[in-house]
Amino acid sequence: MGLLIEGQWRDQWYDTKSSGGKFQREASRFRSTVSDDEFGVESQRYHLYVSYACPWAHRTLITRALKNLEPHIDVSVVDAYMGNQGWTFSQEAEGTTDHLFGHPYLWKVYVSANATYTGRVTVPVLWDKKLGTIVNNESSEIIRMFNHEMNELDGVNRELDLYPENLRSDIDEINELVYHTVNNGVYRAGFATTQEAYSESVKDVFNTLDQLEERLEGCEFLVGDVLTEADIRLFTTLVRFDPVYYGHFKCNFRRIRDYPNLSRYTKMLYDLPKVAETTHFGHIKNHYYQSHPTINPTGIVPDGPDNWLNTDKST
Repeated sequence: MGLLIEGQWRDQWYDTKSSGGKFQREASRFRSTVSDDEFGVESQRYHLYVSYACPWAHRTLITRALKNLEPHIDVSVVDAYMGNQGWTFSQEAEGTTDHLFGHPYLWKVYVSANATYTGRVTVPVLWDKKLGTIVNNESSEIIRMFNHEMNELDGVNRELDLYPENLRSDIDEINELVYHTVNNGVYRAGFATTQEAYSESVKDVFNTLDQLEERLEGCEFLVGDVLTEADIRLFTTLVRFDPVYYGHFKCNFRRIRDYPNLSRYTKMLYDLPKVAETTHFGHIKNHYYQSHPTINPTGIVPDGPDNWLNTDKST
């Protein structure tokens, strides 16, 4: 995981020395929306760059699918393996092609938008073909654009509202908790470089998972008994937990399958129409175990665990 400094690529891992061993995620830099004056809602105007391995990008793929936005927003997928050039496209690897420019590396897309960009090169990226720039690279904002601002396009599922006005305060509250202690919490544990920083983070992860297990007792969804963005944001971490975070990030107090309610909930979301098709366990396992040599220097990908959700629905 490198970064750009004044438009120049640097193969540089996260600095945890200055933070006492704690992993600190950098804020996203591109924060416009399609409703801003310089942009606009048009079919086939926007292009989405994603990784099948990344939980943040996975949110956008699920929302795009549930809202029936596939005909309007096309996608480029990066390789599962992330080496010294960051997210990479391999023309010979099926599906991992930059369909807009044919760039070999995602950082070149960032430089195309801003020749002097400084910061991490992350997915997802929402690109505007008309203006030739990045609209947004913050997943939480992209899914809200997909949920609401694209509703005027033909064939979009307008009946599905993942951020209904009457539930927004509750959704925001659960999102805030889940982001810090679960979504980012597993990374705080996995990328920590001191025992103290790891122990603090892993306890946060399981304290919140225990709370969520209790919250889901007798409930199908997290908020208001309807599917919302809060469920999608949690799901993409839960679905990676047993195959990756449990072992690779040392979040090994319990597995998700050891929680009756969280296990049921994860399977239910996975079985929603189109969700399984966005979930690629091969990319997920290969990315994490092969792309983090500071954590797994051999690069060996474990054979297990099996996909306990449904092996017939994912790759």
